[in-house]
Amino acid sequence: MASEKNKVKRKGNDENDDDRTKKKNKSTESNEDPLRFFVNQFQAANGVHLSSIELESLKDSSILKLSNSEATDTDLDVKFMAGDVKASFGDSWRKVLCESDLVEGKIVAGSPSVLVVSYSALRSIHLLKGFRSVTKLCSSVKLFSKHIKLQQQISLLKNRVNIASGTPSRIKKLIDIEALGLSRLKVLVLDIHPDVKGFSLFTLPQVRDEFWDLFKNYFYQPMIQGDLRICLYGPCKPAAGFKGKKGVPVPDE
Repeated sequence: MASEKNKVKRKGNDENDDDRTKKKNKSTESNEDPLRFFVNQFQAANGVHLSSIELESLKDSSILKLSNSEATDTDLDVKFMAGDVKASFGDSWRKVLCESDLVEGKIVAGSPSVLVVSYSALRSIHLLKGFRSVTKLCSSVKLFSKHIKLQQQISLLKNRVNIASGTPSRIKKLIDIEALGLSRLKVLVLDIHPDVKGFSLFTLPQVRDEFWDLFKNYFYQPMIQGDLRICLYGPCKPAAGFKGKKGVPVPDE
């Protein structure tokens, strides 16, 4: 009798393992390669076709790939994402992300090493939760307009900043007035998780246009030059019904 129960238990465990494997494989299959996905989104939204030379400059190393599943969006997922970002700095992560002192000629005020871009203030705060362990000595800075005045952010950016998070319009405004610097920026985290209506940073009207305007003006060149890595936090698959400007998909390699 005990043997029969063990067989049933093992069968149940095997079926659960199979279900988890199928779900994982399904999630993996539905996601595009992160670099291909990002370039397709860029071309579709801006109605451009990158030349072969431009495409060659965009290498896999341009993308900081996450070790954890990108299908869910819990506090633990955010913590794993932050851990991958921290690991990308190697042995120097403490010096880059934790220290709070300015260093003349090297560490200038208001120039973060990690910048998170989200479509809303709430999303910006949500992603900052993952970096709490490295922002105890040097606080992160919130760069969005909701409940925070521009002048207050300008004052905060007169200090050392290692990690900042905000929305496209406010980030661009602070860069334009030279309050937010980009000289130390190494990782750009893009929050592409969709909201309850299925809209994301890449598809939400107005925010999408503000983001791509920001990206083209300030992040595209550093990315193709190999000075900036993009981290896509969220599922790398086109939103249903999304219609951008007429673009050309990335050719298969």
